[in-house]
Parts: sequence; C-alpha cells; structure tokens
Amino acid sequence: MNVLVVGGGGREHALCWAISRSPMQPAVFCAPGNAGIADVATCINIAADDRDAIVAFSVKQAMDFVVVGPEGPLCSGLIDRLEGAGIKAFGPRRGAAQIEGSKIFMKDLCARTGIPTADYRQFDEPEAAKEYVRSHGVPVVAKADGLASGKGVVICRTENEAYAAIDHILVEGAFGAAGANLVIEQYLEGEEASFLALVDGTDIVPLASSQDHKAACDGDLGPNTGGMGAYSPAPVVTAEMTQVVMDRIMRPAVKELHDIGCSFSGVLYAGLMFTHDGPKLLEFNCRFGDPECQPLLMRMRSDVLDALLACSEGRLGGLVLEWREDAALSVVMAANGYPGYYGRGSEIKGLKKLAGLEDVMVFHAGTEKRDGRILANGGRVLCVTARGRTVAAAQRRAYEAVAEIEWHDGYCRRDIGWRAIVR
Repeated sequence: MNVLVVGGGGREHALCWAISRSPMQPAVFCAPGNAGIADVATCINIAADDRDAIVAFSVKQAMDFVVVGPEGPLCSGLIDRLEGAGIKAFGPRRGAAQIEGSKIFMKDLCARTGIPTADYRQFDEPEAAKEYVRSHGVPVVAKADGLASGKGVVICRTENEAYAAIDHILVEGAFGAAGANLVIEQYLEGEEASFLALVDGTDIVPLASSQDHKAACDGDLGPNTGGMGAYSPAPVVTAEMTQVVMDRIMRPAVKELHDIGCSFSGVLYAGLMFTHDGPKLLEFNCRFGDPECQPLLMRMRSDVLDALLACSEGRLGGLVLEWREDAALSVVMAANGYPGYYGRGSEIKGLKKLAGLEDVMVFHAGTEKRDGRILANGGRVLCVTARGRTVAAAQRRAYEAVAEIEWHDGYCRRDIGWRAIVR
C-alpha cells in the first residue's frame, strides 16, 4: 500500500512514524518531508502547497492514500483536487476546512448552533474596532480572520495593546489577506485544553485528551507561537467533561457542517477554555494539532493508518481506539528569536544518542540534512517526546532527552506540563 503524507513539520514526522509502524506495512512517502522524516519515509521534493504537483505525483505513483497534515493545503482545496483525481485522501474538503480558515465562519457557526464561545464582533475598519474596545473594555482578544500560522491571535490587556493589535492586523497588513478582517472577542479566564476527534461526516470518535502551551516563555508568558509543547492526557478533561464537550460542541458543529453542505471528514480539533461556566470554544482547527499530535500518537496503541482510512471511508461507527496507560509529553526546541526573526543553518548534534529508544522520540519539525549534518531550518525545529507512567515522569524523561541535544542556537520552555503536575 502506497501512502503519501503531505507536509514537513513535527506533526507530519509523527504521522509518518506512526503510519510506517502499521501492520499493513505501507510504503510511506512524504512531500516535502525533512531530515527526520527521511528515516521513516521517502521524501519527495514537492512543497505542501503545490496542489498540482501533489496531485500529479499521487496519480503517477499510484498512491492508495494521501494524508494531508497542514491547514494551508486543506483550506485551499487539496482534498477536493485529490478526490477529483480518484485518490483516496484524509482531511476535510475546502468548504468544511473553512472552520479553521475563517474565524468569522467559525464564530457565526457557533452563533447559529448555540455552541458556547466568547462574545465577539467582526471588523474590517480599524476605527470601528477601536471604538468597540473603548465601549466594551479590556482585556480582549484580537484575531486575524484567516490563517496566520498560530501568530494571528493577540491577547490585549490594555486599550493601547488592543489599538496596536488592530493597527498591526488591519492597517499594517501584518498577515496579508488573512488579516483583511478581524475578530475582537471577549477574553476568557480558565484552563485551556485541546479536544481532537476523528470525524467521517456523521460519526465522531474522540481521541485522548491533550493540552498544549502556546506562549513562548515559561509561566505561559510571552508572545503566542504555533505551540511550545504538549502532553496527554490532560487531567482537566475528565470523562464527564468529555461527554459535555461532545454534546455541546463537537456534535452540533459536525451536524451543522453537514446540514449546510460542508460535511466534515478528518480530524476536528477544538481548542477549549474550561471556565467556571463550563467549557467554551476558543477555536476550531481542521487538522491534527502540532505539537499535540506527537504525544497523542506516542500513546496510541491502535493502528493509526486503519483509523485514518476508516475516517475517509465513512466507517468510523463502532471503531474503538486503544491507548497506552502511560502519559506522553513533548518539548519543542525552537530557534532563538522565534516567533520573531530567527536564523537558519546552525548545526544540531547529539541526536544519535536518542535514536532507537522505546520511550523517547525526537520528531523533526524544521530540519534539513546537509553533508551528513542535521541543520536547523525553521522556527520550531525539534519536538522531543517521551512517555512515562505519569505526566511528571514523562516530563522528567523528556527534559533528560533535551539535555542530550547539543544546539547552541535553540531554546525551549522548561515548564511543559506544569498545570497537570500542579493538579
């Protein structure tokens, strides 16, 4: 069986790694891949957003199944193109992917269905947005409407911070077309967690719970990033709370998408805030989270490939996923300066000492191999993932592994998992 994974980050490394271990013994390809992915898949020099080339390669090389990792290709319609060419693919079509591609689409869906979320208004003119802030007060959250690689969300605790964020997005055009429209929403207090589920259009199978850390610095301080670490399970997501989330958030969203002709198939990711009033939706994503995917797949006992195929073939009903009792925790190692300006090309050493371990995996997110050396080639560069009996044990093991890596131009947070450990 030929399987192509589209993307080149830590999420795609985890997917390639898990799929390569399937009892189906697939031949795994990845476009474009990275230096770590090359150890478990054949890397193809095609950009993830080059739809024409991906479709042409899939047809020519008789791919039996294509798994699309990043949100960009999903939102631009890659699944539609693959299915149109007769290729079976995992992920939502363009219409359903709007649930991540447009904050306004997502918030309006919540309003129609009664999904609990923060109060909001949308704007395309800066003065109207600033007047809204003046009249409603702070703190607020400013969000670019479109895709901004996790950087289009700004928590504004003062009016001046809000005005600056509005200008940054609407006036300065920091996110291009993605910031042509802006959502200003109520700031929610509580504990965040990620809730991911496989969906085949109608049936929904929740994955294990997880929690990520979006802020760049310890103590959840600093600017937002694409994610600096994650762990699973997340204690805040109890069995009772899972049922609440399914009933109030996941099922209404999937039904509404189906009813408006945008049936969702793939992974539906709900970013949640657990408030005193119960869980409220912060965002929907249309793909596996990165870095949540890494600890989740480290814990999954079930055949990942079969689960993804069941999703795309509409046979999720009755599927039961099996999980390891162990916890898993991922620490992202990022280039100095990320999420701002950062350099590329610095060498990373010590990775061979961690190869072949049963309880540790180093997933590559932004690397390349040149002359036998592993070089940094991105903002988030490595995702060091470990299993342990508890979150605390997994944390200790992950940071032991981090200490084995020699990379002077990188940094990581030192408190991943702190909420679970305190709890």
